[in-house]
Parts: sequence; structure tokens; C-alpha cells
Amino acid sequence: MKKLSHIDARGRVAMVDTSAKAQTARRAIASARVLMSKATVAAVRAQRTPKGDPLETARLAGIMAAKRTSDLIPLCHPLPLTHVDVRAELQAYGVYLEAEVATHAQTGVEMEALTAVSVAALTIYDMCKALDKAMTITDVRLERKTGGKSGAYSRQ
Repeated sequence: MKKLSHIDARGRVAMVDTSAKAQTARRAIASARVLMSKATVAAVRAQRTPKGDPLETARLAGIMAAKRTSDLIPLCHPLPLTHVDVRAELQAYGVYLEAEVATHAQTGVEMEALTAVSVAALTIYDMCKALDKAMTITDVRLERKTGGKSGAYSRQ
């Protein structure tokens, strides 16, 4: 069985020591969906939501969240992010979110991309909850990643 990377010799949770790893270009893309009623979709499309534009607010929240990932996830390393982009697209079912995060570092940015879409989705919910408390956040997932020892990954 493979040794667990976040457990020390005494069985305690530990942050991985990345000091011997090479810095490489790393990129990750994650996505999420916010399912909402047709009436809520129509309100977002017509810019008739009580708190303002949920798509642009969610984009900004996702970017800010990516930058704070190590403050939120206990064993994540703080990373010098070189790029963060969050895209929010209104669809017939609700909102599709995608975050792309890049760095040149010793560890990957998957958690930053996942955090970005998660917080963006929560922001959509917050911005639209007065209209639709039954919204569902779903399909938070890693789509692609490049860089690092484990190589590239692409969801099939």
C-alpha cells in the first residue's frame, strides 16, 4: 500500500514537505453547476435580481477564494498564483461555473480551482436566494490539470 502523504511517522496529520520538489508550471481547471428554477434564470438574464449581478459577483468571489485557499483548507500550501480566471455562464438549467488557476510552484493548484468554483457557486446562491431557496449546487469537480510529477489529467 502506498504511504499516506499527509500522515507523519507517528500517525499525525502533517503538511507535505515540498522543499525537494522542482518548481514547474502547473494549471488546473474545475467546474460546478448551480441548478435553479426557470423563473430565477429569467430574473438573472433580465438583470432583475435583488442583490445585483450574481454572475460578476460570483466571478470576483471565486478569484478571491482561489487566492485564500491555504487559509481555508488546512494542509494546502500557500501558492504564488500567476493566473486566476472564473467564468460564469447562464444556461437553461442555471449557471455553469469554470475556474482556471495557474502557478509556477512545487505543488499543484487543483484545490485553488475547486475552491474558486465552490465559492463562486455559493455566491450565486447567496445573490439569488431571495428568489429561489431550492437552488442546488452540484457537479463540483476537477476537469483538467497539467504539471507536476503525476502529469496531466483530463476528465473523460
